[in-house]
Amino acid sequence: MGLSLIALLLSRFAGEIVGRTALSTGLFTAAGAYFGFAVVAPVSPIWWLIEVLQCVAFGALGLLGWRGSAKWLLLGWALHPVWDFVIHYVGPGRGISPEFYAPACLSFDLIVAAYILIRYRGSSDLIPTPER
Repeated sequence: MGLSLIALLLSRFAGEIVGRTALSTGLFTAAGAYFGFAVVAPVSPIWWLIEVLQCVAFGALGLLGWRGSAKWLLLGWALHPVWDFVIHYVGPGRGISPEFYAPACLSFDLIVAAYILIRYRGSSDLIPTPER
């Protein structure tokens, strides 16, 4: 999640492609953390596959948002809290990640999604909204 905080700052102050790269990488990292937790937890290979598939899905949204519309990044960051809550906080993935991680990740994901929504405000261009 520290990488995501850096992404917010880079996106705001270091240049658009640098910020987009960090936001995309942060999304993939947030998804990849759950795969990492599954690797060290005693789970079945099917669960590993589920975690790999969510990494691919969120990674694809990150790639689409990296050079395309910011809406893809917004969608990824807005959907990841669903994975956090439904799968890892109250669902079958409960206990795979550390107890604090899903609520913390959920909260941070929503903050990043809100940032993207405010920063790009419906723009599908690579550049942010001029007023921001």
